[in-house]
Amino acid sequence: MSVFGSIDNGATWTKRADLKGQWWSTLFVHRDALYLIGTTKEYGFTVIRKSTDGGTTWTEPRDAASGLLLGDGKYHCAPVPMLYHAGRIWRAMERFEEPHKWGVSFCAFMLSAPEDSDLLNAASWTASNQIKRDATWLDGKFGGFLEGNAVVAPDGNIVDILRVDFKSGPEKAAIVHISADGKTASFDPQKDFIDFPGGCKKFTIRADPKGGGYWTLSNAVPPDVATKNPERARNYLALMHSTDLKSWDVRAFVLKHPDQAKHAFQYVDWHFEGDDLIVVSRTAFDEPDGTQAHNGHDANFLTFHRVEKFRTLRDAK
Repeated sequence: MSVFGSIDNGATWTKRADLKGQWWSTLFVHRDALYLIGTTKEYGFTVIRKSTDGGTTWTEPRDAASGLLLGDGKYHCAPVPMLYHAGRIWRAMERFEEPHKWGVSFCAFMLSAPEDSDLLNAASWTASNQIKRDATWLDGKFGGFLEGNAVVAPDGNIVDILRVDFKSGPEKAAIVHISADGKTASFDPQKDFIDFPGGCKKFTIRADPKGGGYWTLSNAVPPDVATKNPERARNYLALMHSTDLKSWDVRAFVLKHPDQAKHAFQYVDWHFEGDDLIVVSRTAFDEPDGTQAHNGHDANFLTFHRVEKFRTLRDAK
């Protein structure tokens, strides 16, 4: 993977490093250093790296003392939030177990470490138990969950809110509950699946630093748009808000294109910047010469966007 940086508020970007053996990663700042946490390859080990020069050079995760956090199996993740709460850093992950099939093999769990610990040392990190898929959930139509978000719920407890592979009705998300010490994950299929517009696709959830609930950007499908497969409907990017993490309101479609086949704004990661959101998207769009992406899923761009005064937006058309 490559690391890029911008010194002009996202107008231009420069490559700072190429890293081998780093996949599906989240970039975050902790105590004046940059970190990358992800996997070594598609379904690889879990690793973390550190940079003290703005992302130009990075540590190598050679062993348990230098960033190899989980080297005992196959792991999966995405650019999902690093959460700071109760003196710990939290990050959702999935283990990829046999039969090694997308969706059905994902087991949800949470990683966490004390904020003042050595994040490159595997001994600093605690992994919860794993929640495995049950094929009977959602009336036998549950395909699996993945790409979870560590979030502080309104009651102060940690939850992992995951994308759900469910294509037979209103899109869903799943809420896995995490104990305060990070060791125990629990899930009740009778009450912990929620309706979530865009829940078939990857999304990022963060609490509003100014209060007033939670925000996400998701590939919700407008009610007047028909699609045979909601999981591949990624041509609308919706700004959504919730006060309780269970009921979600579509406020506006901030990026959109009428064609689903070869256009998409997906796998977005974003942060708050004052009254704006700054957003990076895996984008399928037309090239300057008119050439189109292979399909919506197989994007041909990485694009940077700013959603100005996002809290005031109220246009869900």
